[in-house]
Amino acid sequence: MNKNTSSIARKLNLSWTFKRFFNYLCWDAIVISLLCAGWYYISEKYHLAAVDYAEEAVIIGYATIVVLSLQLFDILWMLIFGVIGIRRKLKPLDDVARRAEELSRIAFDESKYINLESAIENLNPEAQEATVHTGNKDLEGVEIAINNLLSRMRDSYRQQSRFVSDASHELRTPIAVIQGYANMLDRWGKSDEKVLEESIEAIKHESEHMKVLVEQLLFLARGDAGRNHLDMKRISLKSIIHEVYEESKMIDERHFYELTEDVGDVVMTGDEAMIKQSVRILVDNAAKYTEAGESIKLKSGINGELHPYFSIQDHGIGMNENEVSHVFERFYRSDEARNRQTGGTGLGLSIAKWIIDKHNGYFEVLSRPEIGTRFTVVFKN
Repeated sequence: MNKNTSSIARKLNLSWTFKRFFNYLCWDAIVISLLCAGWYYISEKYHLAAVDYAEEAVIIGYATIVVLSLQLFDILWMLIFGVIGIRRKLKPLDDVARRAEELSRIAFDESKYINLESAIENLNPEAQEATVHTGNKDLEGVEIAINNLLSRMRDSYRQQSRFVSDASHELRTPIAVIQGYANMLDRWGKSDEKVLEESIEAIKHESEHMKVLVEQLLFLARGDAGRNHLDMKRISLKSIIHEVYEESKMIDERHFYELTEDVGDVVMTGDEAMIKQSVRILVDNAAKYTEAGESIKLKSGINGELHPYFSIQDHGIGMNENEVSHVFERFYRSDEARNRQTGGTGLGLSIAKWIIDKHNGYFEVLSRPEIGTRFTVVFKN
């Protein structure tokens, strides 16, 4: 330990020793004053002679000597050995100071940083495995930090490229259909009423599909940019599930809807509109992959860990285990032709997951091919 730290330790120890001595002195004065006052009060009240309390005075005197001796021993112990304890506590600070002093003595080697700068300038950012490497151990930590940053940037770039590519692919199909029917209208639709009706219906369907897709893309883009604001307040999850259940029965007559509810209310903190949107997405997803006449079950309640939850269970086509881990990826399709037939965009579950994540929740997915799928959403709040 250096001299400055030792000097600080001695000064601190001396200061603390005097403070303890002063505290002992004050407490001793207070205790002695109280004893004298009590003694005087008893002697005056009971008119005791000196011989009556001589033995008590001797006992008190011995006790006082013992207490003062212990206090004196404590003061001397602290004065002699207190510095050791203070030095032990100051050791981390002393180590930091010595390390800083050692670093300040290291000669500045400009060539190291010139090599690092050259390695960064010669780096090809488009190369998938390109990394910064100078071969200098002193710069190894800087190299690792730069390479990790490059890796994250490449991952982000790949995700954005994939997203743009998938979005372009999704928009290309309805645009091609609309363009095809527009050309057909231009050629034959003016005189053929059947072609006219077919073209109008197809154009309306594909334009609606494009509208939904663009709205979902905008939602995810705003979410990634942090511009989707949530109106968080106390809401009834049970009421939301009940509303979606009633809506689904009225809109979808192809399936049977069942509702299971706990006796009490299920209350949580969240954005009511967003939670309802996520429930609708899961119900719509269940309806798309469930044959007509089959049932879809909605349930809400409190689980064993006292967390609110809801679940949507269908008796549809189900999924394989390797497909379940990808269902929340944007534009993921387990069956391209089937998804196109059902009119899905591949973004609904991604939006639902974004909403649930923002509400501190998580998904539990159980699915078996040809048996069905159950999505359970658990909220931790």
